[in-house]
Amino acid sequence: MRRMISVEFAGEGSGEDELSWGQREIWHALVDQKTWMPIGGTLPLPAGHTLEDAVEQLRYLMSRYPSMRTRLKFEADGTPRQVVHAAGTIELEVVDAGDGDPLDAGRAVQRRYEETDLDLAAEWPVRMAVVEQHGTPTHLVAIMSHLVTDGGGSAVMLAESARHETAPVDGLQALDQVRWQRSPAGQRQSASAIRHWANTMRAIPLRRLTGDGDPRQPRYWRGELTSVALELALRTLAARTQVDPAAIMQTVYAVTMARVGGVNPVATRLVTSNRFRPGLAAVVGPVSQTSLCSMDVAGQPFAEALDRVRRAAMTAHKYGYYDRVRLEEITAEVVRERGPELDLESFYNDRRGPLRPEVVHPADIRAALPRTTMRWPIKRDEVYARIFLNVDDGTVFGSAGEILLRIEIDTHHVAPATAEALLFGMEETAVTEATGP
Repeated sequence: MRRMISVEFAGEGSGEDELSWGQREIWHALVDQKTWMPIGGTLPLPAGHTLEDAVEQLRYLMSRYPSMRTRLKFEADGTPRQVVHAAGTIELEVVDAGDGDPLDAGRAVQRRYEETDLDLAAEWPVRMAVVEQHGTPTHLVAIMSHLVTDGGGSAVMLAESARHETAPVDGLQALDQVRWQRSPAGQRQSASAIRHWANTMRAIPLRRLTGDGDPRQPRYWRGELTSVALELALRTLAARTQVDPAAIMQTVYAVTMARVGGVNPVATRLVTSNRFRPGLAAVVGPVSQTSLCSMDVAGQPFAEALDRVRRAAMTAHKYGYYDRVRLEEITAEVVRERGPELDLESFYNDRRGPLRPEVVHPADIRAALPRTTMRWPIKRDEVYARIFLNVDDGTVFGSAGEILLRIEIDTHHVAPATAEALLFGMEETAVTEATGP
């Protein structure tokens, strides 16, 4: 049994304009992957949490964050525009778990939300439900479109809602971002980024991997490797080199990809948070874009490869903020020059939080290797990129002390065996470097 509660809200900031660069990045992903990119999940509620608390939490989120109050409007040619509303009403669903497991009930609601199309022009981009058992709220289900936020924005939202922040939202909201992006300063930033993309696209190898794919049905697969040994090796390398663990992990990826893929330099599109830019650190809306990074690492000692990757990544992130429409025009121009074999469908995204550096005994690192697991939990026909690697902290998924490598592949271009060789190879690269002299 379920019922709906109408929740009224009103907040600061409203208006209509074109999409911001970050919104455009997500919009293109929505179109390419034929999904509204739902993000979120099911969480247990603390003891004493009431239905009224859940209503106020939803009202708070909708009122505080303009991206929650944003719907799309489409021009005659299909071009989307953002419309930020000052006020409105949203439904909070209440689901009775009865005598069943309330967590199972919550996950069922989550699946229904994720699998039901969202009309981004007519609906608010968030769906929320409370699961009750015998009148007591037990779980909260919150699913929203990726157009509402990205990883960095989610962290801001969670922190502010936990302390019920009442100060005005910080930073440039989407409508403000669009105005800056149209300014001379914004246009200079975009132009320099597009030049970097064009120069890099003209210099990188045409293919990311040698060999052919291994066409399967369903076509698109997601694989997951979990490794305690990789986590321990990264801690050791961070302590030994005094280098940012993110740079170490990216070097591990580049060195392994050059070996497994047989192509150098290794070119990949890094997900750039852009939150280091003025006015974007505390913004809840999406501001991430991808930056094209070329890493010449084949045959290099790890220390030299690490230095090269650090410099290449810094350059790429510098040019990771741009007008996506203009980039697609330049990309089409380069593809006409170099041919359709030019492969730009390789992505890398390190989503981990801080890692504590510490030297772990080599024997303890190697002893953890048998605990590594590899599986392919999702095989589907919904579109993935040719290869997209996410690096996650296991704590996010309830398994502290391990690294989770999540790879998405198009089997028509990347064989599952090649993807497994990459993931296990990354573990081997890190462990070998951490346990050596």
